[in-house]
Amino acid sequence: MIFGTGLDIVDVDRIRKAHSRWGDKFLRKFMRKEEIEYCHSLNDPVPSIAVRFAGKEAISKAFGTGIGEKLSWHDLEIVSHENGRPTVKLHGGANVMLTELGGKTVHISLSHSASQAAAMALLESDYSS
Repeated sequence: MIFGTGLDIVDVDRIRKAHSRWGDKFLRKFMRKEEIEYCHSLNDPVPSIAVRFAGKEAISKAFGTGIGEKLSWHDLEIVSHENGRPTVKLHGGANVMLTELGGKTVHISLSHSASQAAAMALLESDYSS
């Protein structure tokens, strides 16, 4: 059963400007080391950075909390598998929250163009009612 949904859209140029100004200091605020390494391995890392920002916002909306006291940026990790499919790894408070809510899985869909990045997140539980 789906019990939480979230959607977010980010302007890639806004992320490009912040990354250009602050560099990795900006990235470390909301990305884990492995995410930064993955994005830096790409020819143009900014669209992937932007879509991960949107993904984490979408997940936080699906939890109904946003990023803040109960859920931090680093509690959420977006992992790219070899086949390109993004998945979510939860850490810290996110694991606790998902368990408390009776959830089992966080699904994520990411998409970006040169100018926009969008993400949709779904929280799924084992319960059917």
